Amino acid sequence: MDQTPELVTHEELAALREAVEHTHDAYLADLERLVNTDCGSYTKDGVDAVGRFTAARLRALGAHVVSHPNDQDLGETVVAEFTGTDPAGPTLLCIGHMDTVFDPGTAAERPFEISGGIATGPGVTDMKSGLLTGLYAIGAIRDALHGLPLARLVFVANPDEEIGSMVSTPHIRRLAVEADVCFVLECARANGDIVSRRKGTLDAVITVNGRASHAGVEPEKGRSAILEAARLVTDLHALNGRWPGVTVNVGVIEGGTRPNVVAERCSMQVDVRAVTRDGLVAAEAATRELIAAPRSVPDVTFELVEAGRHWPMEKLERSGRLVDHAVALADAMGFELRDAATGGASDANTTAGMGVPTIDGLGPIGGLDHSPGEYLEVGSIVPRTTLLAALITAAGRDPAVRGWAAERRAKTVVSK
Repeated sequence: MDQTPELVTHEELAALREAVEHTHDAYLADLERLVNTDCGSYTKDGVDAVGRFTAARLRALGAHVVSHPNDQDLGETVVAEFTGTDPAGPTLLCIGHMDTVFDPGTAAERPFEISGGIATGPGVTDMKSGLLTGLYAIGAIRDALHGLPLARLVFVANPDEEIGSMVSTPHIRRLAVEADVCFVLECARANGDIVSRRKGTLDAVITVNGRASHAGVEPEKGRSAILEAARLVTDLHALNGRWPGVTVNVGVIEGGTRPNVVAERCSMQVDVRAVTRDGLVAAEAATRELIAAPRSVPDVTFELVEAGRHWPMEKLERSGRLVDHAVALADAMGFELRDAATGGASDANTTAGMGVPTIDGLGPIGGLDHSPGEYLEVGSIVPRTTLLAALITAAGRDPAVRGWAAERRAKTVVSK
């Protein structure tokens, strides 16, 4: 985009990179500290320890910080607000999450390590490094440019993203209403791509209720929930490929008590994903139709409980402008950048679904998330943190983005 060099000059890019390089050792020390903290979504003490660290760093950068508790025994949602240097500028929302998918004890089993330029450890790329990249990018802007060229920057540290952002989504939605741009700090794809599109997800728990009986003496009096569940699993998996980009997977199934008892109950956890909102709606409707269809086992009943939902992150036209800025800035820094779609959901689904121009994957480069092989390319930390700092700056200065902000403010005034 020909405007980008005017929005962030080469001299400013160099200054931002120098500021990031100056803090590189501190970043790695912080990364080691966070990776070596067990903070699976249900490990409240660990998530809150990361939250206290994050809140302290945000306060040190000049933010007003509030930590929001919840009644689900999950970690607190940390919300920080920075006042920028330009009251007429846009409001920018940054989101990173503090939780991982790993159980207590994982950090002791395979602690943070760097070998051959590769960092490993639980959550090193999903997303301890992305969380830190947000903090260090804000610090670089402060140090190199002496202020955020925005009206406001709001930073959300999410405690429960890995389980669907149950307690943090209300805060994110409340803040997104007043945001003109959103940057989500998940790490870049393994090939370096940022993310402009994500599948939507529906997480559902389906329970089949049957009737117990003695499997050897009076099997005819029983109604096997497992047998009916087996029919439903086959039918659900047959939905794969019915619509472009839709996937359905029964990932967990549990039922029965003993081999000599006809199973009274069986439950399954179902993952439905789609690239468009219409696709997700269609797949959900088909799932409910299968539950309502005639049973192969008489007298059984079904229950479906929605455990989580993210509407698809579809690439908005305005999001494309932000992608263009990122691509141009990367080119000015000497590396190629592309945007891509991915099957995983994130908080970007929420903000993009609300119409907020959003891009994701703005952390460093890594891969093999959610596995023992999860890794981070250490050499990507400086360029990707610099890119984020430059992108925040470009968004704040872009006349088009400032126009979005003016438009939002005008609508807010009219609605009042």
